[in-house]
Amino acid sequence: MQFKHPELLYFLFLLVIPILVHLFQLRKFKTEYFTNVKFLKELALQTRKSSKLKKYLLLATRMLLLAFIIIAFAQPFFKAKDSKNSTNELYIVLDNSFSMQAKGQKGELLKRAVQDLLEHTPENVNFSLITCSDNYWNTDIKSIQKELQNLKYSAVPFQLEQLLAKIKAHKSAFNKDIVVITDAVGLQSNPVKNTKGDANLYFIIPEAEKTDNIAIDSVYVSQTLDNFYEISVKLETYGEDFKDIPIALFNKKKLIAKTVVNFETKNKTINFTIPKEDFHGYVSISDNSLEYDNTYFFSLSKPQKNNIICIGEPEKSGFLSKIYTAEEFNYSNYSLQTLDYNLLDKQDAIVLNELKDIPQALQTTLKSFVEKGGNLVVIPSSESSIPNMNTFLSNFGGIQFKVLGFSEKMVTKINFSHPLFRDVFEKKIENFQYPNTKTSFEISNSAPIILGYSDQTSFLSAVQNGISSVYIFAAPINKTNSNFQNSPIIVPTFYNMGQNAQKAGINTTVIGENKPFIIETTLGKDEIVHVKNENESFIPVQQILNSKVKLTFNDNPKDAGNFSIFNNNQNIENISFNFNRTESDLSNINTDAISDYKEISHVDSIFETLQANRSDNQLWKWFVILALLFVAIEVLIQKFVK
Repeated sequence: MQFKHPELLYFLFLLVIPILVHLFQLRKFKTEYFTNVKFLKELALQTRKSSKLKKYLLLATRMLLLAFIIIAFAQPFFKAKDSKNSTNELYIVLDNSFSMQAKGQKGELLKRAVQDLLEHTPENVNFSLITCSDNYWNTDIKSIQKELQNLKYSAVPFQLEQLLAKIKAHKSAFNKDIVVITDAVGLQSNPVKNTKGDANLYFIIPEAEKTDNIAIDSVYVSQTLDNFYEISVKLETYGEDFKDIPIALFNKKKLIAKTVVNFETKNKTINFTIPKEDFHGYVSISDNSLEYDNTYFFSLSKPQKNNIICIGEPEKSGFLSKIYTAEEFNYSNYSLQTLDYNLLDKQDAIVLNELKDIPQALQTTLKSFVEKGGNLVVIPSSESSIPNMNTFLSNFGGIQFKVLGFSEKMVTKINFSHPLFRDVFEKKIENFQYPNTKTSFEISNSAPIILGYSDQTSFLSAVQNGISSVYIFAAPINKTNSNFQNSPIIVPTFYNMGQNAQKAGINTTVIGENKPFIIETTLGKDEIVHVKNENESFIPVQQILNSKVKLTFNDNPKDAGNFSIFNNNQNIENISFNFNRTESDLSNINTDAISDYKEISHVDSIFETLQANRSDNQLWKWFVILALLFVAIEVLIQKFVK
């Protein structure tokens, strides 16, 4: 036992006062005469014994009374078990990602967590609240009550590592208590393990009653007909047992088509046929789990011809005119001597076909062309200058040419997962008509291989920058050096390399991915474009590129939906935004990541635990009660002991 004011214990010497009072009785006795003294001796003995017992009881009572009063003023206490952390600052990390939209026993997990915080957090407790989207530093529950009640789900996935780093960067002279409220969906192990020892970490893991979920993963154009588009809706299921669900297609707010999906397989693709015209709408499903992934917004524009230029000798480029047909492409071929550089900026893709040298002026123009969103295809010549080629490729990074090899090689590897071959093959092909090359360059390559030789080296690679791609062949593909022109795979390869992704039809982007978007418009000196719909409006980061503007959306908009891009009041282009689907798998719960930390069942238990472990056990109240008890005892002795 310890004392807050131990100096007051010196007053215990006052206990000698009742002792002195009882030792020296200053009261004078008065003689009384009785007429009959026959029984006086016996009565006197009994009275003397009772009086002596009463004096000792009063003495003990008064001494204890005084001692307890003195000790109470000295404020005795038992030191807390965790007293060294009694000054810790409290940080609450609240997961408001979309997986917290799942339903528990008392409703949606996030709403239940918010309600628990509002009900059980003491008003006098200061803390900091960190969510996926907002931060509230050094506040109390009363100050942020309204913000908590209006807290929305965040498009940013729950990344505990970043949130803990944010807390660590918040400088303080005190240690930290961090309470993490999360469903642990997608929780990474290493970031949590790395925080061990830096702070006291506690976890509250609310559990969803059901982890089954259906999500619309993507929408894409699977086939382009003369007057119609065939669009495919890809559905992902997470869990085991799924019933038939309705799926509906809307153009703006008008219902276009509706059907029922039954899940014979885990993943399902539903096809819709729509007219070949502008489409600005969404597809939606209805299930009893997460809501955020039940709607997918997309915009579809009328098809525009892609502009393709091939720079090279016409006799070696004839195969391209058979791929880039007049129905879908504006294709032209120029030799290096006849090329008009002013045409390049208007193209969607440029093919350099077996140029021996690339002039510096052309290198500069092509670098700017790629930065503005154009695709570039580089086919080397067996007579290409390697230093000249490497100087040019260094503008894009990742690939450098080495020596020319003269051994015949077979192209046997296809990267089916590469975006260039997305939706080209219904299944992986193990055996196809392998093309070959007689001579090829060895390549130092850190870029993804699209087509590869049997010796694992690259035949076709790609360097991507988010809005365009640079495709590099390792060998000439003329008929003298290769039979690649006769291979069936040449058509989808060059066809997709010549496509501008934004002209291909679907305009949609994921909120938070920060992927640039190119629009064709001319802005004046003080003009800007803005993006809006009926509920939200924002101004994106924009960079003028001659007759184009590159837009970067950062974390905008706040909600998924169909939007339009405006220059003043003119609608330039439609675009749609969707939330990332990373939170859709509710079964991806990683509780092993928190196995080394204390898990607490409810919010109120946090404050009870911290207070019980870190609050000193104050005893002065008990000593006051004991003092009052002995006052009562003294009264009873005076009254009943004769």
